[in-house]
Amino acid sequence: MTEEKKENQKIVNLIIISDSVGDTAFNMVQAGAVQYPNVKFNYRRYPFITNKEKLEKVFSEITEFENVLIAFTLIHEDEQLAVIKFAREHNMKYVDLLSGVIDNIHALTGEEPKHEIGAVHHMGQNYFDRISAMEFAVMYDDGKDPKGFLEADVVLLGVSRTSKTPLSLFLANKNLKVANLPLVPQTHIPDEIYKINPKKIIGLTNDPSVLNEIRRQRMIAYGLNPDTTYSNMDSINAELEAANKLYKKLGCYVINVAHRSIEETAALILEHLGIDDYAK
Repeated sequence: MTEEKKENQKIVNLIIISDSVGDTAFNMVQAGAVQYPNVKFNYRRYPFITNKEKLEKVFSEITEFENVLIAFTLIHEDEQLAVIKFAREHNMKYVDLLSGVIDNIHALTGEEPKHEIGAVHHMGQNYFDRISAMEFAVMYDDGKDPKGFLEADVVLLGVSRTSKTPLSLFLANKNLKVANLPLVPQTHIPDEIYKINPKKIIGLTNDPSVLNEIRRQRMIAYGLNPDTTYSNMDSINAELEAANKLYKKLGCYVINVAHRSIEETAALILEHLGIDDYAK
């Protein structure tokens, strides 16, 4: 990133408040934040906030922050309301990550929740495996560390805008450790890719016209000229051709994501891997 872009980079302070460890809230927030690669996120975690006194200390620390999003998982209603009141008074955004689920289940069943702090951690090994998979997906997104390819259950390859990151997170929610690599023109392919069992590699492709429109809209969303090399049809065709040559060389399974939802693409991947309802 150039110095000019760094200077103009948007910064969001993510405040994570929980009455337990806070891993659930942290991973949920990270899963959302990863969708904004051009935004810098400052994470501040406040675990084991179990009473009003502790909550007040959090408030005193974050009062002067700007561009704040408070994400919280608090069981007790008085603490939830205190956070909402504070956020509104200080013009901060907030999201209650837990109450919506609890309230809707109550509305559907008429059952009263037990209001037990940290109850999510009683969900067993499946829960912890899912959290670990989510952390893995974030850590090894966009080829950040090649060693992740050798540890992954699935490796997604694809040119820009073929849904690699959303797919990684969706599959992570199925307890799969997923790493992905963007295929950038004239960039060296890590040696680790050639050491992986081809069955674990998924090559993602797209229709040129669909990819052109997606990329143009992305540039427009950033306030930039949509007609650049990035969205040029000749460049797109060359990228897709190079990607397909690599897929053929690797002997991997290829999926065209054009007109497919994330869920549909994920279902094809699970079927290819011979996985049926991997995580319930």
